[in-house]
Amino acid sequence: MKPLPEVPRCPFCYHRIEQPRELKERKIIEFPLGMCTYCGAVYAYDATGHNMGAAFIEALLFACNEDDYLAFSLSYGDDYTDAVIEKYDLTTHTITPEKTFEERYIRGALIFVKLKEDYQEVNKEVIKERLKNTLPITKTRMRSHKFSKEKVKEYVSNNNIEELISLSKEDSRVINELQRLLYTPDETLRWKVINLTAKVCKSISENRPDIVSKFLTRLLQDASYPGASAWGALESTGAIISTNIELFDEFSPALLSFLNTNEPRKDVIWAIGKIASVNREPVKYAFRRLVSLLSNKDPEIRGYSVWALGNIGYSDVIEDIRKLLHDDEIINICRDIEIESLSISQLASEALNKIKNRNE
Repeated sequence: MKPLPEVPRCPFCYHRIEQPRELKERKIIEFPLGMCTYCGAVYAYDATGHNMGAAFIEALLFACNEDDYLAFSLSYGDDYTDAVIEKYDLTTHTITPEKTFEERYIRGALIFVKLKEDYQEVNKEVIKERLKNTLPITKTRMRSHKFSKEKVKEYVSNNNIEELISLSKEDSRVINELQRLLYTPDETLRWKVINLTAKVCKSISENRPDIVSKFLTRLLQDASYPGASAWGALESTGAIISTNIELFDEFSPALLSFLNTNEPRKDVIWAIGKIASVNREPVKYAFRRLVSLLSNKDPEIRGYSVWALGNIGYSDVIEDIRKLLHDDEIINICRDIEIESLSISQLASEALNKIKNRNE
């Protein structure tokens, strides 16, 4: 007789644990989380069993209430302990004795982190409150018989926004296809796709923000690798965040990190400017870095930076922008829908007017 599945228990205190759940906050998080109500250990769920290292980091950060300075200063053994439970089946919330159960291959793992008492007491109550505001893991996929790659391409070509949004509400593959359409050397088409992607994601997020959150994570991951696969990824990220800053501003710090590369990227500067055109708060810490780029030898970097700084609107940069009032280099920039050819001096003049109006 085969052994039966077991109830999952905390490896530290052996009390029963609840099924991991997803946080409602929209941030870069790939792993559902939970906490042992008896001993305070936290755990992350890795559905594949191949990302346990990343799940451990997520659990450690969650235990430290997202204080990364604290989390990465802790020492194993002295400050925390960890453990792993494999063959976890989310569907039945059990630990299976074999790798297969009810004709399903069981890959899941629960990764536990338990802080020592001194550290745990600081954040324990806060974490409990955060876990009250969670959702069951959503496994339902949005699929429709109406979907086809050809139909999405047709809607984009004909600018059929309403039809595209309607289809996206029935089938989440629409945004995957839109991302594929970003991989084009046709700059006009790419900007059209970026704008349509933002509108589609705004609509999807009304009922399924989790889908958009995971899509943003994928865009940022793609953008971290050089090459054509990242075309339009950062611009789409900025455009999506700008449509619902309250929900997706947690992605802004990850976006801003792309400013720290050795070669400034005009796509992240555009994304910052797009968000700032709606609300400067999520991107205000890019201000100093953007000021330093006003003297960059690349005219596109200078032009995009002055446009973004005008949208952020701090008066400290006025003198730096005035130096560009005689910069006659022409660049192409898509500030709204259409690509425009503008001189840097025009962008500088407009930026000064925006800053003046904002601070009057």
